[in-house]
Amino acid sequence: MTAGSGKRIVVTGATGNVGTSVVRALAEDSDVSSVLGLARRRPAWAPSKTEWAFVDVSHADAEKQLTELFRGADAVVHLAWRIQPTRAPLVTWQANVLGSVSVFRAVAEAGVPALAYASSVAAYAPGPKDRAINESWPTHGWPTSAYCREKAYLERVLDAFEHDNPAVRVIRMRPAFMFKREAASEQRRIFGGHYLPGPILRPGLLPWIPDLPGFRFQVLHTDDAARAFQLALASGAHGAFNLAAPPPLDAHVLAELFDARVVRVPAAVARSALSAAWGLRLAAVPPQLFDALLRIPVLDVDRARTVLRWEPAHTAIEAFEEMLHGAQGGFGASTPPLAGHKVA
Repeated sequence: MTAGSGKRIVVTGATGNVGTSVVRALAEDSDVSSVLGLARRRPAWAPSKTEWAFVDVSHADAEKQLTELFRGADAVVHLAWRIQPTRAPLVTWQANVLGSVSVFRAVAEAGVPALAYASSVAAYAPGPKDRAINESWPTHGWPTSAYCREKAYLERVLDAFEHDNPAVRVIRMRPAFMFKREAASEQRRIFGGHYLPGPILRPGLLPWIPDLPGFRFQVLHTDDAARAFQLALASGAHGAFNLAAPPPLDAHVLAELFDARVVRVPAAVARSALSAAWGLRLAAVPPQLFDALLRIPVLDVDRARTVLRWEPAHTAIEAFEEMLHGAQGGFGASTPPLAGHKVA
């Protein structure tokens, strides 16, 4: 591939839910001459202007390898992340935290001028559900959830990184939960386990939706998140950006989607049931993540709108419905993480 006069962008985690959307958005950007996608396994997918390299950021020698791959890049977009295995927090810590530290160090060593990192709403400390918070809200996470701890810890790592590397423009995206059709099978495996039947997600098959205190959250189409990364890289922006689409989802919105009725359930009862399922290895995610879900704040996205001129093209309901339809049909994509798989 012959590079033009545009930007050269490197994307870690390029074959996952967010990575495939970011790579596609950058490949279609006329100001980007080449994209180098980094992944652990080779995909069958071959987008334009894109080459592949294979690296596991959690390996002890990853920093040296990453430094060489980053040399000459105009920006690095760091998306590599492992949610599973949730029963092996040392494995996810090695991949997510230590792997990210290797990426950040390699960015500095290679002299890359811009770093865009996918943080999360989960990095935020517990916050309100009846009003939206901006990017100044504390990023302490929820301490009992490994996912939240890792995201919050890396916010502190980036604080130090920015202090020590003032020449690097750092972008921190803090999106809500991200969905798209091609990632539906992967997300069903991550959050529902390998044996959750996709058809159970059809309207009319779930009799009721629990209405729990704090059960109000936001989602976003993954392609809209990718557009925010693209705009931030192109605009010269820096700092943190909340990303979410309206409206927030709660039991009443989900009940309409599933053609179900709403049943008020005490949080303690729901958590006890999830804890029992977790103990019996019937649940794929730990109850601590459920605790975090009930506490994460609602995001104000005004900064992304005003600084990046970003607007989501999909509503939260459209993004969630796309994921549901994808899970029902076993949809996926031609990359190893997103391989489709239907469980009847």
